[in-house]
Amino acid sequence: MTNWNINERIPLLQTLFKMSNSTSGTTSDVKIDFVDFKQRQFDTQVEEQQTNFCKTDFCDTPDNSIDENKQFQYPIFHKGNGIKASECIILLHGLNERSWEKYLPWGDYLANYTGKPVIMFPIAFHINRTPTSWHNPRSIMKWVLERNHRCGNPNNLTFANLALSDHLSQAPERFYTSGCETGLNIVQLMNEIKSGNHPYFKEGTKIDFFAYSIGALLAQVLFLSNPDKLFSNSRLFMFCGGSIFNEMNGNSRYIMDEASFKQMLNYYQNNFLSQPLNPTDCFNRAFRCMIDKKEDAAYREGFFEQASDRIRAISLKKDFVIPTSGIHDALGETCAKKCLTELDYPFEYSHETPFPAGKNAPPEVNQMFNHVFSTAGDFLA
Repeated sequence: MTNWNINERIPLLQTLFKMSNSTSGTTSDVKIDFVDFKQRQFDTQVEEQQTNFCKTDFCDTPDNSIDENKQFQYPIFHKGNGIKASECIILLHGLNERSWEKYLPWGDYLANYTGKPVIMFPIAFHINRTPTSWHNPRSIMKWVLERNHRCGNPNNLTFANLALSDHLSQAPERFYTSGCETGLNIVQLMNEIKSGNHPYFKEGTKIDFFAYSIGALLAQVLFLSNPDKLFSNSRLFMFCGGSIFNEMNGNSRYIMDEASFKQMLNYYQNNFLSQPLNPTDCFNRAFRCMIDKKEDAAYREGFFEQASDRIRAISLKKDFVIPTSGIHDALGETCAKKCLTELDYPFEYSHETPFPAGKNAPPEVNQMFNHVFSTAGDFLA
């Protein structure tokens, strides 16, 4: 697994990967299965907010009534030997992802390299947790034109980011509540695994994390808040993620438009931080300290310094969405010096496409992919 050709594996994985259809991968020793998840552990404060959020023109269903978000499937990449595992990795994706396509080689490689099952868990209202109409170009394009007219032709608005842009413009609070909802989902999943009530895992299974982009922020909040003490011994590998919130730049054709990003940034830097700490919300303090590097810095940096043996991060020099400086500020000087490595590839790349595979891709794409994921695999093995 030290010299993997992603140009050969990606098309095969795309062919093999069909939601709801378990398959034995012909590209590796890994099998892909799909597990049903039904949301049980939920927060009444989050649900109350979701009920009251403004509806958007293209979706008149309240957030708390979108069935796809409450009951869905998540894929597991595993060896398929019929033996329950005692260790696993949960992979968390980036913001505004509508399919697992980009992450198929990531999950496949990590499962092969470490020998551990890799659970690909979707963030609330992402991947397969939304109605298909939210990411259908034909059904969404008229709402792109409508938002262009209403918002004065905002920079970087596309059909790919219309749903997220419009949802967050109507209610920036959605970013936090969906994060809380996903956090509670992960707590439910981890409790199911650790109690032995999961078909693929033994009681007491050790759970580690690979987190990319906004998934890294979610993981940081989970590690900081440590609900049910579930994360005390977990390891976290972050790739292109882990920045202080107000040093990120989500203004992207693939994430959200400029108007939505500016509105959300203003809300969390000002409105959100001006509210008193909510002691009944287990994630509140952890998220607040990740908004601005000066906010509760001693608490945040003290935690990451203490947990530095369990954390590693790789950033990319030309990543303009999640800059290295923002990750450094989040972790603090001591942890960043030990845990953070910045890379720069000898080919064109971006945050959204860190490994631009294809028939014309230079061989260095394979080399850097193998380097990043073998590094992650070594840490998480």
